[in-house]
Amino acid sequence: MNPKQLIIKCYAECEGGVWVALCLDFNLAAQGDSFEDAKAKLEAMIKEYVYDALEGEDKIYASQLLSRRAPFSAWFKYYVMKIKNNIFHSSNHIFDETMPLRPA
Repeated sequence: MNPKQLIIKCYAECEGGVWVALCLDFNLAAQGDSFEDAKAKLEAMIKEYVYDALEGEDKIYASQLLSRRAPFSAWFKYYVMKIKNNIFHSSNHIFDETMPLRPA
């Protein structure tokens, strides 16, 4: 496994007063009242998703589940936000998560 595959790309944005956090690598989304709330919910969702894919009842579908990517439009938005962060030093809510793994 490539070490870059252990980093999961995510971002969050406020839409109509509600924060929405997206996991691009697994096409997951969570909502919350604040950035921290949405991020914490997404982190929990990612952990459960990966557990189910690797050890749970869905492990026969692990290959499909762990390669389920968000649509191009979400990736495009992520990279636009990343470029804005680098050029304008803005504080867009882009964050990376580490793949939740357990030693064998």
